[in-house]
Amino acid sequence: VPSAQQPLVEGIQLLMENSVTSSSFPNPSVLIAMNLAGAYNLEAQKLLTYKLMASDTADLTTGQLALTIMALTSSCRDPGNKVSTLQKQMENWAPSSPNAGASAFYGPSVAILALCQKNSEATLPIAVRFAKTLLASSSPFNVDTGAMATLALTCMYNKIPVGSEEAYRTLFGQVLKDIVENISIRIKSNGLIGDIYSTGLAMQALSVTPEQPNKQWNCEKTMNMILDEVKQGKFHNPMSIAQILPSLKGKTYLDVPQVTCGPGHEVQPTLPNDLSPLPTSASNITVIYTINNQLRGVELLFNVTIDVSVKSGSVLLVVLEEAQRKNPVFKFETTMTSWGLVISSINNIAENVNHRTYWQFLSGTTPLSEGVADYIPFNHEHITANFTQY
Repeated sequence: VPSAQQPLVEGIQLLMENSVTSSSFPNPSVLIAMNLAGAYNLEAQKLLTYKLMASDTADLTTGQLALTIMALTSSCRDPGNKVSTLQKQMENWAPSSPNAGASAFYGPSVAILALCQKNSEATLPIAVRFAKTLLASSSPFNVDTGAMATLALTCMYNKIPVGSEEAYRTLFGQVLKDIVENISIRIKSNGLIGDIYSTGLAMQALSVTPEQPNKQWNCEKTMNMILDEVKQGKFHNPMSIAQILPSLKGKTYLDVPQVTCGPGHEVQPTLPNDLSPLPTSASNITVIYTINNQLRGVELLFNVTIDVSVKSGSVLLVVLEEAQRKNPVFKFETTMTSWGLVISSINNIAENVNHRTYWQFLSGTTPLSEGVADYIPFNHEHITANFTQY
């Protein structure tokens, strides 16, 4: 990042670090990014480390457990029995079906990366099975999952013991070639890879893979586009910052074991004041909001629309709250995730992991790339919450 743009990067790093409070969700991705970038807020760093050390592994998914191990490793802390727990989980792992959604491979990719960094030899049989499963998978490609799988298999590729079977290198090389090709197809003319929030992980993947794609990647163009988006205030969710920050600091998740743990930055920079321009007027806007469930087998079919008036600059969550206040049919429930609040239920219809159902939010016909607590609707925008399957 050119020195003139460094304050932008420092600004989003501070936003991310200042989101760490004693009551906030302990997000391992935030700690990894903090440690790779070099933390400014040492109190936040310490607090998050202690919260993750104390976290109960029984409540964590495979991906969350793997990220917690990497976060503690990047803080030079011993993750203890978390590693053997993850190892056992991955020894028993299998995708739910041959055409399981791409997201089913995200957590296992993080797990293989975390295990590779701890003991690559013990991870080899697990990684081989994972790579073969990926080759056979017919699920639609997903940039985030592809990028994480690239990081995991690159770690394994780089650590194949000397004198081992050449077949390992060939297998990992072939899977990496396929994935990286798929990522490169999704490089847009403006430099973004997939969407704005998948670009950070994709940048990490393309900068470390031993198998280069046929399509040349212009890293500088991607970085300039991301810096433009930062300037416009698009990165205010701590998780979105955690995904992009390592790339802007020239680091990747492969650098986790190399972090040196000493005192962080001495001087805390000041937030640049041109981040996130606030709306100038507090006039009201009208948002058209539809809730829709047409999935057969789910007892209640409905398609209901309401006009909601909110202050200009309000996030979508405010629209949902106002709709709920006006009409009880629009009542909703939320759950907290590392990306922030997620809508888990509307009108008593709740998402279900086993049925692969969830509430998807669209502007017109375009899926939103931000969550309800981050997305700011515009006047007369038509937002639809659609109960669907992934």
